[in-house]
Amino acid sequence: MLDAIFIFEIVGTIAFAISGAVTACQKQMDLFGVAFLGITTAVGGGIIRDLILGINPPTTFRYPIYLIFAIATTLVVFIPWVQKIIINNPIYYGRFMLITDSIGLGIFTVNGIAIAMSVTPGANYFLFAFVGIVTGVGGGVLRDVMAGDKPYIFIKHFYASASLIGAIVCVSSHIYFNNTISMSLGMITVIVLRLMAAHFRWSLPKSGVYLDNDKGYREDETEFN
Repeated sequence: MLDAIFIFEIVGTIAFAISGAVTACQKQMDLFGVAFLGITTAVGGGIIRDLILGINPPTTFRYPIYLIFAIATTLVVFIPWVQKIIINNPIYYGRFMLITDSIGLGIFTVNGIAIAMSVTPGANYFLFAFVGIVTGVGGGVLRDVMAGDKPYIFIKHFYASASLIGAIVCVSSHIYFNNTISMSLGMITVIVLRLMAAHFRWSLPKSGVYLDNDKGYREDETEFN
């Protein structure tokens, strides 16, 4: 089980690093920017998790295997002919990223929960679920903010919601099953929901209210005119 988790973590790390590096290339960043954004996307969620749990220094810097994979991945993406392959094969690239990203989201979500449970066994289940979600989506949020975009998870697709539901399943099932079973259930839930959401184009409803600061609302007021 541990070997399988490690393999899935590496797959997820590579997928997240590719996502960050491709975003940086689309923003026409230099080599440092591409590497930094790719690395941040890959390990950012884990660093935030460790800061929340008081793990210092963060695991990423004590066991840099994931950092090494992230760096190597971003350098590969920076190669011009690799970028041409991605551009010329958008369908295959999209499918590859969907599958690997879904696996990464699932494994990082439940791995965050497992680490939270081991570090703070007496904490409540809300903390466990929250840390799991942050581990899964934190890197992507940092990527979007650093790239000057709205965070992807807040505006489209059933992404963070899949992590949330999977985290709830993992934490809830932990009451009745051991770590291996509860983590497996949570991970499978995230992956299946993410893939189904992409296939059926699920998304959460958006607000139908649009506030215009020039028409009746001021940021320094607490009520509408």
